[in-house]
Formats: sequence, C-alpha cells, structure tokens
Amino acid sequence: MLEFAVNLIDQIGLLGAGLLIAIEVVVLPIPSELILLLTGFNVSLARFSFAGAIAITTLGSIAGASLLYSLGYFFSEERLEHIVRKYGKYVGISHKDFTKTMTWFERHGTQLVFFGRLVPVIRSLVSIPAGLTSMNLGKFLFFTALGSGIWNSIWITSGYYLGDNWAMAEQYAQVLDYVVYSAIAVIGVFLLVKFTKGYLNYRNRKSS
Repeated sequence: MLEFAVNLIDQIGLLGAGLLIAIEVVVLPIPSELILLLTGFNVSLARFSFAGAIAITTLGSIAGASLLYSLGYFFSEERLEHIVRKYGKYVGISHKDFTKTMTWFERHGTQLVFFGRLVPVIRSLVSIPAGLTSMNLGKFLFFTALGSGIWNSIWITSGYYLGDNWAMAEQYAQVLDYVVYSAIAVIGVFLLVKFTKGYLNYRNRKSS
C-alpha cells in the first residue's frame, strides 16, 4: 500500500493524494493517515503548497463521503444492511460498526457528521445514515468539509514537520487518534458547561 501510494503521488502529484483519500473513505483498509503523512512530506519538499494539499485532500474526502451518502439516499436500510453483511468484510466494514453508526446517528445526527470525521471507521460510515434520513445536502457537505479539513490538516502538518521520518509516524496513528478523542471530549464538556450556565442564568433572570 505504501509503495502504491508513493508511486501514484509521484506520477500524478496532488491529484493522486486526493484520489487516494476519496478511495479511503469508501474502502476502509486504506489508511488515510499514511496518505496524509506522505502528502505532508511532499509539502515539506515544496512539491505541493500547504493550502493546496489540504484543499485537494478535503475535496477527496467530500467526494468519497458523497458516494456513501448517495448509497444511503437511494437504498433502504434493510438493503444496505444486507450488503454490509454479505460484502462488508471485503472493504473492512463490519455489521457491528454499521449498526453502531446508525444508532449514534439517531442520537446525535448533524453533530456526528462533523465529529465523526475525526473517528476511524465512523468517519466513513456516518455518510450512510445521513443519506438514509435525507439530511440536507448543503449541511452534510459543510460539516463533512469542516471535519475532514481538520483531520487532514492534523496529519498533513505532522508529515510536513516529520520530513523524511514521515512513514514512522503511521505506527503512532492510534495514539494521535486518542489525543483527538480527548480534545473532542474536552470541547464537549466545555460546551455543555457553558450551555448549562447560560440556561441557569436565563432561568434565574426569568424567575426574578
């Protein structure tokens, strides 16, 4: 996979990185971290611009997510579940992951489209329930671009600063995933506390 990614990006440049990211969204076994680290390394060599790398890889993420959104939009949940049971193992999607994503989307909806882009497996599958529920396409694309842009920026920046050592960082991907999860949790708690204080202040002013 590493050799294939290097060769493709060498041959067609930044477009290759965007194409690989689009495929990664649909075919989960392809590691986006590896592709983005390699892209960041190329940025450090001045082969790509930093802004261009983020823009093209984010467009790749949107393209892959839109394909999965279309599957959810045009197929029933029962049909998709059957497809996942029968063929999911060939692209790294388990029935358990599928049902988990469906349940989480029912609870969190729009927020999961954004935050889910920062969580492995979920960042791909979340597009399916968004399509099933006919989520507003503009809103779906906006939150997909925002979440994917953050994820891509983190890894491209890492590849840029690591330089020749970019390939070594892929083995620490899980560690960085946990760092991202922790940051999300902290932000979530902060927003919850802020909302609660605001609500209590509103109630106090109203009662007085």
